[in-house]
Amino acid sequence: MEIAALEIFRAVVSEGGITRAAERLHRVQSNVTTRIRQLEESVGVPLFIRDRKRLLLTPAGEVLLDYSERILGLVQEARQAVLPQGPRGRLRVGAMESTAASRLPGPLAAFHQRWPEVQLELTTAASQMLIDQVRAFKLDAALVAGPIDDDVFVATPLYQEELVIVVPRGHARVKSPDDLTVETLIVFEQGCAYRKRAEHWFASGTIKGRRPARLLELGSYHAMLACVAAGAGIAFVPRTILNMHGQQNFSTYSLGKEGRITTYLICRHDQQTTVYDALRTLLLTES
Repeated sequence: MEIAALEIFRAVVSEGGITRAAERLHRVQSNVTTRIRQLEESVGVPLFIRDRKRLLLTPAGEVLLDYSERILGLVQEARQAVLPQGPRGRLRVGAMESTAASRLPGPLAAFHQRWPEVQLELTTAASQMLIDQVRAFKLDAALVAGPIDDDVFVATPLYQEELVIVVPRGHARVKSPDDLTVETLIVFEQGCAYRKRAEHWFASGTIKGRRPARLLELGSYHAMLACVAAGAGIAFVPRTILNMHGQQNFSTYSLGKEGRITTYLICRHDQQTTVYDALRTLLLTES
């Protein structure tokens, strides 16, 4: 079982097929197909189910993918350990959309300048999805909303965020859920820590167990704030995002202690590479 074969196998999985994997690896499709077939022969079991144009992992393929991520991570760490030039290789980082927009542009620019040999890949998703992806070796690190209680991870606190409630202009002052007159809560997808905090706050009024009459799921803060300004609902937004957008046709109110949330950089204990340490040090310096 060769390292190159595992790299090709991982690329086919991440790209969802032979064609895109070949393009990413700058190989011809026939070469990628041959290497996958040879890998299956070497392990003695099929790794993919061919479903029309799609390739789906078999249970054996899922197991091998897990080991491949670990092996390739160790190979990258070994290469970095013997090279004096500094961090290099690939670092897959996840972040909440708000963090990526308001906290990371400056540090990422500095990271690329300082360590140009590192291929840094950034993806955005809800906190729970990011946590699951780090646990499954699909990401090397992630910036997520705390608290972090899982011993699998080393968690470094970075930013203190203030979550505020945003309501349409003209809405009465909001001190508690009982003051709300708009029944639509505008949120991100399930797994978003800010959504969970909003739903918990919504249910904390005198009417126990109260829930929003409607949930409107959107994929960006720009769209959420536009809907609030149009009177379509209310939202819970980090103040750093509001500072980027400026005051529009809405009002904001503090949630007090309920709105204070710490953003953590997390990584598996067994995945702390030189590249990860470089990112962690930079973020701590610039936080």
